[in-house]
Amino acid sequence: MPNRLTSIHRAWWIVLITFLTLISAAAFRSTTGVMLVPLETEFGWSRSLTSSAVALNLLIYGLTAPFAATLIERFSMRRVVSLALLLVSSGLLLTTVMTASWQLIVLWGLFVGFGTGCLALVFGAAVANRWFVERRGLITGIFSAGYATGSMIFLPLLTFMITNHGWRSASITVALFAAVMSPLVFLFLRDRPSDLGLLPYGATEAPELGPAAPATARGAIEVLVTSMKHPAFWVLAFTFFVCGWSTNGLIGTHFIPAAHDHGMPATTAASLLAVVGIFDLIGTIGSGWLTDKVSSMWLLVFFYGMRGLALLTIPAVLGPHVKPPLLFFIIFYGLDWIATVPPTVQLCREYFGLARSGVVYGWVFAAHMIGAAIAASFAGWIRESKGDYSIAWYTAATLCLVAAGSLFLLKKIPTLKQREELSVH
Repeated sequence: MPNRLTSIHRAWWIVLITFLTLISAAAFRSTTGVMLVPLETEFGWSRSLTSSAVALNLLIYGLTAPFAATLIERFSMRRVVSLALLLVSSGLLLTTVMTASWQLIVLWGLFVGFGTGCLALVFGAAVANRWFVERRGLITGIFSAGYATGSMIFLPLLTFMITNHGWRSASITVALFAAVMSPLVFLFLRDRPSDLGLLPYGATEAPELGPAAPATARGAIEVLVTSMKHPAFWVLAFTFFVCGWSTNGLIGTHFIPAAHDHGMPATTAASLLAVVGIFDLIGTIGSGWLTDKVSSMWLLVFFYGMRGLALLTIPAVLGPHVKPPLLFFIIFYGLDWIATVPPTVQLCREYFGLARSGVVYGWVFAAHMIGAAIAASFAGWIRESKGDYSIAWYTAATLCLVAAGSLFLLKKIPTLKQREELSVH
């Protein structure tokens, strides 16, 4: 009788280790919003300063992503990912002994920003592309949900620790988790099925990948230059810019401080973000499943449109207590949080080809985090200058609705392959 464990395709074990790695990256993402007030209280720093540290982290995180694809191609996935986890761990441990604001900016911005950038969803997209032929959309959704799961697991725990034991206890906890994951990744992660003499899941023969992804920084920049000549790149980059603005940059960074402004305890606000994480797990995996069956363009129109309408309601529903309208917003926003990732990755594959789509998505993802960085800084400035976040909410809502409308441009844009076929004829 065959062993059931050995009969499971190795791709699913790679999914597990990748999922856990993405959770460790998400653990830091979940700490920033809840740490702003404690850091400001202890060191006397302003909201603009702490928001700037988050903004730099998001910017470096995003700009690292396309080069992470190149690093993975050149030095192997397991080496890059295991070293990135150690960099995140060391950066967080060093924050516990910092004494000046520039140290927060360097450690959060450079150390953790670069480390988490190598662990971004570009890494997950590379695993899905290499290890799967069938169910790529679903796997991309699972990896995207890893971020939500990280928040769901860590945010209530870290908030409790910060409230009862100080912010340093949370930094140490996340640092230790990343440090433990590093050797596990090095031992068990593999770059490609062919390294083990296997075919990707769902393949009956070695898949045709086309030109290899670039293995140098110059090659990654050349992919950007080439992609910028294609109108679809600008549509995808703009919509993902808005996605980052309206999630990591605004809600992820400022929801807890904004709730605090309305008299809500930090533990309650953190619990609400954890609920976002729970429903994002459902929404993103569902989005991955739908991506295999429904037009990715129409999915994104729906996601951005609904997100924009939801953001318009925040000033009315946010208050000191959790009432049904606020809970409805949290559940709805959770379902839509990063459900945009699977269809965006799929559109990168469709428009730019499988082999190069990882690097193209890396640049699109960079736009996502640039949007997040600008939003984190902008919302902090708005809060400090105007006394509340209203303008920040309405700006994000407007951008989401514009993003939804811009996706209709894709209906008239041919893919690179279609362009090549037209040029031949």
